[in-house]
Amino acid sequence: MTIQSGTFAADNLYLPRPLVDAAVQAALVEDLGRAGDITTLATIPDAANAQAVIAARHKGIISGLPVAERAFKLIGDRRGEELHFEPVVEDGVSVQQGDVIARIAGPARLLLSAERVALNYMGRMSGVATATRTFVDLIEGTGAKVTCTRKTTPGLRAFEKYAVRCGGGSNHRFGLDDAVLIKDNHIAVTGSVAGAIRQARDFVGHLVKVEVEVDTLEQLAEALTASPDVVLLDNMGPDKLREAVAMLEGSGVIAEASGGITPDSVRSIAETGIDYISTGFVTHSSPVFDLGLDINVS
Repeated sequence: MTIQSGTFAADNLYLPRPLVDAAVQAALVEDLGRAGDITTLATIPDAANAQAVIAARHKGIISGLPVAERAFKLIGDRRGEELHFEPVVEDGVSVQQGDVIARIAGPARLLLSAERVALNYMGRMSGVATATRTFVDLIEGTGAKVTCTRKTTPGLRAFEKYAVRCGGGSNHRFGLDDAVLIKDNHIAVTGSVAGAIRQARDFVGHLVKVEVEVDTLEQLAEALTASPDVVLLDNMGPDKLREAVAMLEGSGVIAEASGGITPDSVRSIAETGIDYISTGFVTHSSPVFDLGLDINVS
């Protein structure tokens, strides 16, 4: 799949600074350990300065520049020194092999010690953004939107969901506390699709959306008697999805498809008239984007 050029709403991409700093600090502590970067301390003079570039090793979508910037900033704060970080592109931009993503300059010891933390975040996030853009490009023109799931790397959910937006996708709920999603096991215990919806509605009030997962048209018909906000049509093939979309016409209920959706199947799913396609693939199966840091000593 050819990756389209352009930017997806870079001005609207946002990661809270306290969240970023806490995660980056933890990653730096993990990497530096009890004794610090002993290789760099042993081989690099304290007064040495360096300039470096972060460059793309292949084409894709960039994500994680604000996180990388904080890695280089926070390691400098430890010694009262400063690394200068200059982004060359923005998150959400398509790049080609060899493109320079950012420039860094300052104390060589600090630059080398923060390198891996910065690249780890950017590589993971850019990989998610690139996988998401592939899905977005594949369903172009259908009217459907790609959204992510909670199938994220523990501790990295906010970063991976940010990366999904960099790739042109949208975010599903961030956790168990920001929306109701009644799944098959909830229904199994509750005993009724409609009953579970009504109980959820009574519990959370009018400001919280209520979504219910169904895997048959019979369950969908029952769900509609309780007026959910969203129905998650799970593991239905294109033919059954078309029937489900027809049943939902005029109801005002949002239709979302899920269940093992891959680049090979996403277009046929989107062409059924579905509103959203939720896929864990973009977060749990996206390859890391290959970025390199190339250094010049001064």
